[in-house]
Amino acid sequence: MIKYHPSHELLDTFVTGQLPASFSAAIAIHTELCDICRNKVAQLESTHANNTFTSVADEDHYLTADMLFNDWEMDSLISAITDDTESIHATATTPQSVSFNDTAYQLPRALQHIVLGKQLHVGKLTRSRLDLNEGAIHVSLLHIQAGGCIPNHTHKGSELTLLLEGSFEDEMGTYNKGDFILLNSDHTHSPITKHGCLCYTVVDSPLTFTEGMAKILNPLGNFIY
Repeated sequence: MIKYHPSHELLDTFVTGQLPASFSAAIAIHTELCDICRNKVAQLESTHANNTFTSVADEDHYLTADMLFNDWEMDSLISAITDDTESIHATATTPQSVSFNDTAYQLPRALQHIVLGKQLHVGKLTRSRLDLNEGAIHVSLLHIQAGGCIPNHTHKGSELTLLLEGSFEDEMGTYNKGDFILLNSDHTHSPITKHGCLCYTVVDSPLTFTEGMAKILNPLGNFIY
């Protein structure tokens, strides 16, 4: 059961197309898995559409087919749409998958056409970068094997984690497939997974470890970032 969701404000910004691609992909994946947020997005889309058309009507800006096309253009348009000289064939797409440590995972629709980088391994962590070209914002698929953990850490910026498969837990709770977790520098945690998990992550600064041999662990923070 999904317990952690994007805020209403974040969903609204997603609907109006104002989010960076990394966050838009995260919400698209979450709504693919979450009926609650999928319905909220549909409602927001309807509200924005109604507001747009109401605004246009209030300004007496009515657009009709006659205003856009003359008779010849309209006939040509209809003819082009209904022309059956060429057949349109719909082909089923095969769900794309990715493998981490000999385990295959089906990718969500939002990620199926994004280039995945080379897999890098540190202990029980495996990271593959997604090429979204967003500068300091780094997007990755992060796989943690069963029994793996990330030492206690915080961030100078933000950390978005969307759980694609499996589960993990930290000091704040237990997370399952579909959970959308957005943290910032106010949060400190140490995730651990009993059975393994695959996460979509978005971070804009390296991890800062807060306990233990921090200087030795800092390169791991850069690896995850």
